[in-house]
Amino acid sequence: MTKISQAGSITAPLLIIIATFIIAIYGLLLLLTLQLDFSHRQVASEQALNIAEAGINYYRWHLSHAPEDFSGSEEHDYSDPQGTKVGKFSLQIVPPQNGSSIVTIISQGWTNTYPQIKRTITAQYGIPSFARYSFLQNASSWYGAGITVQGLIHSNNGIRMDGMNTSLVTSAKDVYTCGAETGCYPSATKPGVWGAGHGGTDGSWQFPVPRIEFDTISFNFDDMKNHATASGLYIGPSSYPGHHIKFAPQGTFEVYRVNSTDYYYGYAENDGCQRRYQRITSETLLGTYNVSQKPIVFVENNLWVEGTVKGKTTVVAAKFPIESSSMNIWIPNNLIFAAYDHTNSLGLIAQKDIYFSRNIPSTFRIDAALIAQKGKIIRHGYLSGCGSSTQAVKDLLVINGTIISYEKSYWNFGSGPSSGFRQRQITYDTDLLYQPPPYFPTTGDYEFISWAEE
Repeated sequence: MTKISQAGSITAPLLIIIATFIIAIYGLLLLLTLQLDFSHRQVASEQALNIAEAGINYYRWHLSHAPEDFSGSEEHDYSDPQGTKVGKFSLQIVPPQNGSSIVTIISQGWTNTYPQIKRTITAQYGIPSFARYSFLQNASSWYGAGITVQGLIHSNNGIRMDGMNTSLVTSAKDVYTCGAETGCYPSATKPGVWGAGHGGTDGSWQFPVPRIEFDTISFNFDDMKNHATASGLYIGPSSYPGHHIKFAPQGTFEVYRVNSTDYYYGYAENDGCQRRYQRITSETLLGTYNVSQKPIVFVENNLWVEGTVKGKTTVVAAKFPIESSSMNIWIPNNLIFAAYDHTNSLGLIAQKDIYFSRNIPSTFRIDAALIAQKGKIIRHGYLSGCGSSTQAVKDLLVINGTIISYEKSYWNFGSGPSSGFRQRQITYDTDLLYQPPPYFPTTGDYEFISWAEE
């Protein structure tokens, strides 16, 4: 009987089984490795985001200690709480542009283990401007029936609110002595905010609150003059009555020298009935300029300003020496934006007063942030016995912006009124808080504006 050898007959199946097992194990190990690597990458990505956020916080700390130092576009090591260097962040700093206070911080972070995995954050911080208020006054103020104010109102003294407010009305006084300036005859003790308005019941009248020190307003007229000389328009002092600026909707403005003026009689609370030299009778064109090329205009004289503004600029009327000079601004006509698309802004800063002229349109509109540094923002009273005129009463005053004055601002006299505006609408321009007109005064520390990951 012949024997047939079958040695190795199970080798092939065994090899197949072993190979399959090895492949399965290898695949499983590869899957686990990939999953572990993916998990590590996810952790590294989150760590990179945290490191980028640390870069933002670092530069925010830097700004709080050196608010005018915008260096720092460089790479920094990042260490864990035990002091071990675990990653890096790279900063790119975009300083404020054209007198703005907004700083843009771009921070990119990564770990040392996975340097190719990077996360980038862009954040903006800005110092708020004093234009956060619709009205900010150091003196007692009176908001009569017929006025609607949309925006914050604050006074360091008392407030009588007989009109409509859609935001907070705050006073630094718990009680104050109400006199003729807020309609009390004889004088009487009143709450910090009081009147016929609705805010006493809905909680929008708040007092006392901390004072806002007007001395803290960053009025650096020397700095403004230097910027105007270097990159804007500077006009020095002269013996002429003043200068006249006319804005045009195509983005230009004309500057005239005012050769002569004439007056109308007008009444003010501080000096009674006086000649008010507001009417220009002769002027000479000095030049035409582009708003985009003149972010600040500084004139050491009185000013008349009107027209349609396209672009962003600040106009200053102030004369040196600052302590002993008092330049005023007259607004003889509408002063409006060419469009309401967040691309236009205007600041008017008067060393003393800002006046609305007698012969303004019946519907009178101002789009601007107004500051009367040492004085008030008013329209004189053209009353019986003091310049009585058919021009005395106008239909509507519309202000889109903010009113800031050291003294009480006002424009209505008598019921009806006998001089002033039948209706008044004051609306806060929300663009003004962190994007005020160029070189407009700011106050306080840098505040958070926006955060986004690229």
